[in-house]
Amino acid sequence: MDNTDRASVGLAVSTVIFALRSDDRFGAEGAVPTLWLPLVRRIREPFEGRWALPGGPLGASEGLADAARRTLGDTTGLAPRYLEQLYAFGDLDRSPASRVVSIVYWALVGSDEAARATVGQNVRWFAADELPALAFDHNLIVEYALWRLRNKMEYSRIAHALLGETFTLAQLREVHEAVRGKRLDPANFRRAMESSDSLVDTGERLTGTPHRPPKLYRYDDSVDLADNGPLPRS
Repeated sequence: MDNTDRASVGLAVSTVIFALRSDDRFGAEGAVPTLWLPLVRRIREPFEGRWALPGGPLGASEGLADAARRTLGDTTGLAPRYLEQLYAFGDLDRSPASRVVSIVYWALVGSDEAARATVGQNVRWFAADELPALAFDHNLIVEYALWRLRNKMEYSRIAHALLGETFTLAQLREVHEAVRGKRLDPANFRRAMESSDSLVDTGERLTGTPHRPPKLYRYDDSVDLADNGPLPRS
């Protein structure tokens, strides 16, 4: 590749951001939550009118994670506490206009924060498993992000990002069921969680319930949500 070819390569940042949503709203009482994500309608070519992930070109003087946070804030108003780099997508034909390499992040937000997101004609929430045909290769990107999230649910404390600071075991099980797409046996799940080192019993109970108030737990906050390995925190 000569210098002219290298100069034509653009660098962009996009973000897949997941939240739990019950049917057509967040936190619906008694409804089964599922994974949803916000998409942005493109207002210019290529793919004008198609839905796409929030994102944009990388600024000359900003870091990758900073660009992800900026574009998320500009389009959706969201500022997730969990933001982790997912993958780099750079196939030659992913953009019909020019060569573009996208550094993709993924993020998780709780239902309360998601309900405050900016929505409108050009920003809308979609069920993660029922997406339309998206711009570029964004369907593939979402599919990969779902695969990564579902795998990490098996061994990490990533569910914390979809919950409040404290939660019941039933609420935690709902998150696991929504992400993994299957029902889990309550008794087996309780035993597995209570025997793990990741949860801390707060000594408090959930109030306002018609039956015996369930215990409230929190995650051990000595371990970071994002799995950055030896890399510095962004």
